[in-house]
Amino acid sequence: MSEELLRLDNLSIEYKVKGGYLSAVKDVNLTINRGEIFAIVGESGCGKSTIAHSIMRLLPDHNERISGGIYFKGEKLNDMTDNQMEKIRGKHIGMIFQNPLDSLNPVYTTGAQVAEAIYMDNKNRLEVWEQVVKLYRDVKMPDAEKRVHSFPHELSGGMRQRVMIAMMLSRNPELLIADEPTTALDVTIEAQILQIIEELKKKFSTSIMLITHNFGLVAEVADRIGVMYAGEIVEQGDVFQIFENPMHPYTRLLMKALPRKTKFEGRLQTIDGAVPRLTDVKPGCRFANRCPLAKDICFSIDPQTRNVSKDHFFRCHFGEEAL
Repeated sequence: MSEELLRLDNLSIEYKVKGGYLSAVKDVNLTINRGEIFAIVGESGCGKSTIAHSIMRLLPDHNERISGGIYFKGEKLNDMTDNQMEKIRGKHIGMIFQNPLDSLNPVYTTGAQVAEAIYMDNKNRLEVWEQVVKLYRDVKMPDAEKRVHSFPHELSGGMRQRVMIAMMLSRNPELLIADEPTTALDVTIEAQILQIIEELKKKFSTSIMLITHNFGLVAEVADRIGVMYAGEIVEQGDVFQIFENPMHPYTRLLMKALPRKTKFEGRLQTIDGAVPRLTDVKPGCRFANRCPLAKDICFSIDPQTRNVSKDHFFRCHFGEEAL
């Protein structure tokens, strides 16, 4: 039986804005088990990064209103003090941010920045630098011994992302949150980064929450997928279930937007409209104004969770109908 590592129970997050509150996340329920990759997929603005930052207790400006529970190994992170969370971050939960150049200090070498966390484990200088070089090799950094002495601006985008992965793995966290780890990378480097993440999961038994807007990236590496739209998980299931039998209209439209193998397979599907900015929350499906299956009920009544199988569910009034 799989061991549960992280659980979100009816997590809702609202930001205080002029004139009220902005609903960024609504009633999200998910679990991540030890040693698996769970991918959260959705367009920009769906609330994916908000979930990641709430787990780490790093939401900006502290103007948020949170309800529900965030549990790590059975302990509620919401109730922890700042000092208790400091002991969780890095050691137990690590995070790779979207833009590695913004996350690295330009005046220190990348190796020194990776070493900083390792020194917290009371190791001597020789042990620390041996581990830094080993981490660079683990993430397949070319010329690892040389690159530990490089500054961030001397490295390519793919190399900087490798440094961030090495930094997060330096204390061997049990859960690694990768927030758009391949943004702005070309497709070749993108594939290499995903391969590294998958190999590290196998080598260190690290659980990984992979956040991305690109459905095509998760097909090879994810064990389970949560499809997110406008702050809600609209479909969740095993990667094979989602790709073989997508039920929610949003999931199916995202898949139709994936590039085809040849130009003869037709034009790419597009989804008209944009993710709504929800300051005035009303009953009804949040995808209704963009959904080709929408009927009157979709604009007035929240869809209930419907199970396709034990581990596969979706939220839609008419998901089984053909698009």
